[in-house]
Amino acid sequence: MKGFKNFLLRGNLIELAVAFIMAAAFGAVVTSFTELVMDIIGTVVAQPDFSALVVAGVNVGRFITAVVALVIMSAVVYFFIVRPYERFTKQVAKEPVPSTAGAPTSEELLSEIRDLLKSQAR
Repeated sequence: MKGFKNFLLRGNLIELAVAFIMAAAFGAVVTSFTELVMDIIGTVVAQPDFSALVVAGVNVGRFITAVVALVIMSAVVYFFIVRPYERFTKQVAKEPVPSTAGAPTSEELLSEIRDLLKSQAR
Protein backbone atom coordinates (compact mmCIF):
# COMPACT_ATOMS: atom_id res chain seq x y z
CA MET A 1 0.00 0.00 0.00
CA LYS A 2 2.91 2.35 0.74
CA GLY A 3 4.28 1.91 -2.78
CA PHE A 4 0.89 2.76 -4.27
CA LYS A 5 0.68 5.87 -2.08
CA ASN A 6 4.17 6.95 -3.20
CA PHE A 7 3.18 6.36 -6.81
CA LEU A 8 0.09 8.55 -6.49
CA LEU A 9 1.88 11.33 -4.64
CA ARG A 10 4.78 11.56 -7.07
CA GLY A 11 4.92 15.06 -8.54
CA ASN A 12 5.12 14.03 -12.17
CA LEU A 13 1.89 12.03 -11.98
CA ILE A 14 0.01 15.05 -10.66
CA GLU A 15 1.59 17.26 -13.33
CA LEU A 16 0.57 14.75 -15.99
CA ALA A 17 -3.01 14.71 -14.71
CA VAL A 18 -3.17 18.51 -14.75
CA ALA A 19 -1.70 18.57 -18.27
CA PHE A 20 -4.30 16.05 -19.44
CA ILE A 21 -7.17 18.08 -17.99
CA MET A 22 -5.82 21.31 -19.49
CA ALA A 23 -5.33 19.61 -22.86
CA ALA A 24 -8.93 18.39 -22.84
CA ALA A 25 -10.19 21.89 -22.06
CA PHE A 26 -7.92 23.43 -24.69
CA GLY A 27 -9.06 20.80 -27.18
CA ALA A 28 -12.66 21.86 -26.67
CA VAL A 29 -11.71 25.49 -27.30
CA VAL A 30 -9.76 24.61 -30.45
CA THR A 31 -12.61 22.43 -31.73
CA SER A 32 -15.10 25.22 -31.16
CA PHE A 33 -12.82 27.72 -32.88
CA THR A 34 -12.38 25.32 -35.82
CA GLU A 35 -16.15 24.97 -36.17
CA LEU A 36 -16.48 28.76 -36.10
CA VAL A 37 -13.91 29.19 -38.87
CA MET A 38 -15.49 26.37 -40.88
CA ASP A 39 -18.87 28.13 -40.59
CA ILE A 40 -17.30 31.38 -41.80
CA ILE A 41 -15.68 29.56 -44.72
CA GLY A 42 -19.01 27.88 -45.40
CA THR A 43 -20.86 31.18 -45.61
CA VAL A 44 -18.26 32.53 -48.04
CA VAL A 45 -18.41 29.41 -50.22
CA ALA A 46 -22.15 28.95 -49.58
CA GLN A 47 -21.61 25.43 -48.25
CA PRO A 48 -20.93 25.16 -44.49
CA ASP A 49 -19.82 21.54 -44.67
CA PHE A 50 -17.74 20.10 -47.47
CA SER A 51 -18.68 16.50 -46.64
CA ALA A 52 -21.13 16.28 -49.52
CA LEU A 53 -18.67 17.58 -52.12
CA VAL A 54 -18.26 15.05 -54.94
CA VAL A 55 -15.72 15.38 -57.75
CA ALA A 56 -15.91 12.98 -60.69
CA GLY A 57 -18.04 10.57 -58.65
CA VAL A 58 -15.59 10.53 -55.71
CA ASN A 59 -16.57 12.04 -52.37
CA VAL A 60 -13.61 14.30 -51.54
CA GLY A 61 -15.57 16.56 -49.21
CA ARG A 62 -14.75 14.74 -45.98
CA PHE A 63 -11.05 14.85 -46.85
CA ILE A 64 -11.19 18.59 -47.61
CA THR A 65 -13.05 19.22 -44.35
CA ALA A 66 -10.44 17.22 -42.40
CA VAL A 67 -7.55 19.05 -44.07
CA VAL A 68 -9.06 22.48 -43.39
CA ALA A 69 -9.71 21.49 -39.76
CA LEU A 70 -6.12 20.25 -39.42
CA VAL A 71 -4.72 23.51 -40.78
CA ILE A 72 -6.90 25.57 -38.45
CA MET A 73 -5.99 23.48 -35.39
CA SER A 74 -2.31 23.56 -36.30
CA ALA A 75 -2.43 27.35 -36.62
CA VAL A 76 -4.09 27.68 -33.22
CA VAL A 77 -1.53 25.42 -31.55
CA TYR A 78 1.39 27.17 -33.27
CA PHE A 79 0.31 30.75 -32.59
CA PHE A 80 -1.08 30.23 -29.09
CA ILE A 81 1.29 27.62 -27.66
CA VAL A 82 4.50 27.20 -29.67
CA ARG A 83 5.28 30.86 -30.41
CA PRO A 84 4.62 32.13 -26.86
CA TYR A 85 6.68 29.26 -25.45
CA GLU A 86 9.59 30.06 -27.78
CA ARG A 87 9.44 33.75 -26.79
CA PHE A 88 9.35 32.80 -23.12
CA THR A 89 12.35 30.47 -23.38
CA LYS A 90 14.34 33.14 -25.28
CA GLN A 91 13.46 35.66 -22.57
CA VAL A 92 14.57 33.28 -19.82
CA ALA A 93 17.80 32.53 -21.69
CA LYS A 94 18.59 36.27 -21.93
CA GLU A 95 18.16 36.89 -18.21
CA PRO A 96 21.49 36.96 -16.42
CA VAL A 97 22.24 34.13 -14.04
CA PRO A 98 22.99 35.40 -10.54
CA SER A 99 26.72 35.53 -10.09
CA THR A 100 28.35 33.41 -7.42
CA ALA A 101 31.60 35.34 -7.71
CA GLY A 102 32.76 36.38 -4.27
CA ALA A 103 30.66 33.73 -2.56
CA PRO A 104 32.63 31.35 -0.36
CA THR A 105 33.30 27.87 -1.66
CA SER A 106 32.06 24.73 0.07
CA GLU A 107 35.54 24.06 1.44
CA GLU A 108 35.77 27.55 2.91
CA LEU A 109 32.39 27.18 4.57
CA LEU A 110 33.31 23.79 5.99
CA SER A 111 36.59 25.17 7.32
CA GLU A 112 34.74 28.03 8.99
CA ILE A 113 32.26 25.62 10.59
CA ARG A 114 35.14 23.43 11.79
CA ASP A 115 36.90 26.42 13.33
CA LEU A 116 33.69 27.58 15.06
CA LEU A 117 33.13 24.11 16.50
CA LYS A 118 36.74 23.98 17.76
CA SER A 119 36.38 27.38 19.44
CA GLN A 120 33.12 26.32 21.15
CA ALA A 121 34.66 23.08 22.38
CA ARG A 122 37.33 24.97 24.37
